[in-house]
Amino acid sequence: MDDAAATVTDPAGESGPHPNEVEILAPGHVRIQLVIAYDGAAYAGWQRQPQDLSVQQRVEEALARLFPGKPTVSGSSRTDTGVHAAGLCAHVDVPREQFRMPGRKLVLALNAWLPEDIRILSARRVSAQFHARFSAQGKEYRYRVWNHPAHHPLWRRQSWHVPRTLDLTAMRRAARAFEGRHDFLAFSASPGYVRNHTVRTVTRCSIVRSGPLLTIVIRADGFLYKMCRGIVGTLVQVGLGRFPPEVISDLLSARDRRLSGMTAPAQGLVLWKVFYPKSGQRLAHPAQRHPVSSRSDEHRPG
Repeated sequence: MDDAAATVTDPAGESGPHPNEVEILAPGHVRIQLVIAYDGAAYAGWQRQPQDLSVQQRVEEALARLFPGKPTVSGSSRTDTGVHAAGLCAHVDVPREQFRMPGRKLVLALNAWLPEDIRILSARRVSAQFHARFSAQGKEYRYRVWNHPAHHPLWRRQSWHVPRTLDLTAMRRAARAFEGRHDFLAFSASPGYVRNHTVRTVTRCSIVRSGPLLTIVIRADGFLYKMCRGIVGTLVQVGLGRFPPEVISDLLSARDRRLSGMTAPAQGLVLWKVFYPKSGQRLAHPAQRHPVSSRSDEHRPG
């Protein structure tokens, strides 16, 4: 554990081999929020892995060039292998005496040490109560489907090619059925440990079409492992006529992954935005937050 931060165990954490922990800002340190975008094609997700290259590893290597203590980064989401991000949030704690540059210069300095497929979009100092993961109130993912007989070469790394014609009207009817508070167990994959909380509130599930390009927008207070990709895979199968739109409610109630649709490929998924309390709203201490803040995202467990 980095000596810049002590930890307390999250009381609402799910059981498993990696208990959720919350960093408490150590004396003499400042907390910096980073907003990060990346093309996930070359990485085994956000989270550091023993054998594979991750986005977190690259960001921490860049930070180590600027801060001798080699600080670790805490991310808002642990995106899976091949998944992209347009606005993943993270925080890092550094000694106050070492943080001598404004956020805009820190952005330039970090990007100078990062590969071209990872970019820091912004950096700013935040309060000690802020936590990139546990302060989040919700997230928005966007998934792109290229619905045309020929896959466009400019979209081949960031969309799912579905060559057959899709029934967009049926897909939109099915998408509306996902909105609201439901148990999404039937649309998620097993992360390899027991999950205590599988109910989520989806505030938006919509489909925007621009020619052959479909963008499926899913916004919720939290996501289970591969939940977005399970929803998208099922919506596409509705569009292909393999499920009627009316069946979504039954699939949600059944809570059986074997009955619902396929898992969409990773390359079409983008973590678009993470939502936090508005300026002026009080942040609760991380260890006192509601269980929703500890829920797993579309991520590799661990």
